[in-house]
Amino acid sequence: MKRFQNFNYTKTLCTLICVCIPFFAIAQDDDEFEDEERNKAMFSLGNGLDFSFNDGDYHFNLGGFIQPSYQNIKMSGSDADNNFNSKRTFLQFSGNAKKEKVSFLIQLDYSLSDPLMDAWIGYHPTENITISFGQKQTFVNNREMTYREDRLQFNDRSFLSQTFSSTGREFGVFIESKFGEKFGIVPMLAVTSGDGRNSFGANSRDTDLGGLKIGGRLDLYPLGYFKDGNDLTSADLGREEKLKLVVGFAGSSNKGASNANGEGHSDFLLYDANGANNLPDYNQLYSDILLKYQGFSFLAEYVNTSAGNLDLVYTDANATQLLAPTQISQFLVLGDSFNVQTGYVTKSGYSFDVRYESMSPEFENQTASILQDANAFTIGLTKYFKGNNLKVQTAYSNLNPSIGSSISQFEVLFQIAF
Repeated sequence: MKRFQNFNYTKTLCTLICVCIPFFAIAQDDDEFEDEERNKAMFSLGNGLDFSFNDGDYHFNLGGFIQPSYQNIKMSGSDADNNFNSKRTFLQFSGNAKKEKVSFLIQLDYSLSDPLMDAWIGYHPTENITISFGQKQTFVNNREMTYREDRLQFNDRSFLSQTFSSTGREFGVFIESKFGEKFGIVPMLAVTSGDGRNSFGANSRDTDLGGLKIGGRLDLYPLGYFKDGNDLTSADLGREEKLKLVVGFAGSSNKGASNANGEGHSDFLLYDANGANNLPDYNQLYSDILLKYQGFSFLAEYVNTSAGNLDLVYTDANATQLLAPTQISQFLVLGDSFNVQTGYVTKSGYSFDVRYESMSPEFENQTASILQDANAFTIGLTKYFKGNNLKVQTAYSNLNPSIGSSISQFEVLFQIAF
């Protein structure tokens, strides 16, 4: 896989055609579309343009969303910056073949210089088991990072999510399963490249570094599952009639990380006594709980990270500068953090949300640590006109680090999913 720095629409179209032709060919062979009633096309806001063939045996969908936004960002002691742009511009292609038990997704964000976000194909051996291969939004991070960008409770992800993750995309194999009804158990496993999105670099000289990343997540639903679709966001848009909750545990071990949070590569290099690459292991552990009841929601998340494989590690290829015991925190995000957020969605579609979070470095005396002591709060107001498909969000955030200037941000965001 190449990094799509020179991405263009021709590549997008070619990829789409290559993926979709088999689906259309299979559907055509069945009936050659002789019965028009068995082949349908329909559009609805948020569900995109959906094509259904052979009584629903084959689906192809074209959709996406845009998020025009206005931001006012001010650092204490400095003038404010004002920005107006499209924060996210997503285009999605997806489809499935019911009989063949296969599905796929291609998702691009044209607000980025390298737009490719997701590109995977999935196999469904049973109704409750999915095996996916490709670049995909992983489940081994905190719960908020498992939600897609158009389904966030606030305008942005929490500082916890932004610090310990990047986009949450990984390249590899993903296994998801689901068991039980009154007491739901959802175990998941992922084996990925450990270098995040577009992990194989821009060219043949920019190769994947380190070993594999192995991670998993276990979600428990002691009171049964959320309503259909209400598990795709932390807000209670489905207004659960009975109290529902999910308790989750996630973790990963990235063998040979060369990026601060393990979602990239070549951002730094460390060496052994012979001058060969000797990259540290990066471990992340998460726990979270989400409750929903009649429009009310409460989410709490905690993360702790650590590093391994640090014996006789040098910061230069000549092996003259030995890595100091606490110096690894200058290369990796090490420490812990928690995020607590709550909100209430009225029947008329107004949502009032509050978030508080705190971060602590592993080594308090290491002033050059990437992760520094800080706390932050966010207040949000959202008007849902048609669920997540059409909404206006406003949010005010304030970040207070122990070292450096505080940062305040106000944002108004409009979202339409087509």
